[in-house]
Amino acid sequence: MKLLVAVKRVVDYNVKVRVKSDKTGVETAGVKQSMNPFDEIAVEEAIRLKEKGIATEIVAVSVGVTQAQETIRTALAMGADRGILVETDVAVEPLAVAKLLKAIAEKEGAELIILGKQAIDDDFNATGQALAALLGWPQGTFASKVEIADGKATVTREVDGGLETVELKLPAVITADLRLNEPRYASLPNIMKARKKQIDIVKPADLGVDVTPRLTIVSVAEPPGRKAGIKVPDVATLVDKLRNEAKVI
Repeated sequence: MKLLVAVKRVVDYNVKVRVKSDKTGVETAGVKQSMNPFDEIAVEEAIRLKEKGIATEIVAVSVGVTQAQETIRTALAMGADRGILVETDVAVEPLAVAKLLKAIAEKEGAELIILGKQAIDDDFNATGQALAALLGWPQGTFASKVEIADGKATVTREVDGGLETVELKLPAVITADLRLNEPRYASLPNIMKARKKQIDIVKPADLGVDVTPRLTIVSVAEPPGRKAGIKVPDVATLVDKLRNEAKVI
């Protein structure tokens, strides 16, 4: 079974994000970037499926600027077999990404697609769902456990009320949640081997997809600063302040 895993290059989660002076977005120049953490989990799950003999090939796919090859190399160092970069300087939105992944999945003959449930930069949480809809495949989102056997995927999902288990007939789309697994660190030998693994570079036009943005960013601003809290001596004072100062009761 050929498995497709999507990886996104985002501002590293350890970096404190700052808004640009012109308020058009967040500052990325000179800022450390790395693989989206949820996509790391997706890559790890794909590798584990290959180690179990379920997957025969893992193809890591990214959409973005030339530097996104570094993100694909990380996936290759973890254990993916080869990579595909859809190169574009446009800030690609979830629907466009889903269309690109659909085109690649059909071209590659993938039977399972795993991606992170959301990216930590835009927090859309929409690409996996849109991709499943475009392909007409069943989907298992927010996965915390995945088991595959007899042409079916049994996915345990994290939902508001607890856990939900669904059975999907392959081919299918799965989005990884935080508790699905603990991603491995790439060893130095594997990092060296990843340099020799194949990365194909294509353009959106090669896949017949228009990635022109449909959304316009009007302004980006930091959230207002929070006032320092205070301590009150008793419940009566607390109630008084809530009623007369905060005016919430």
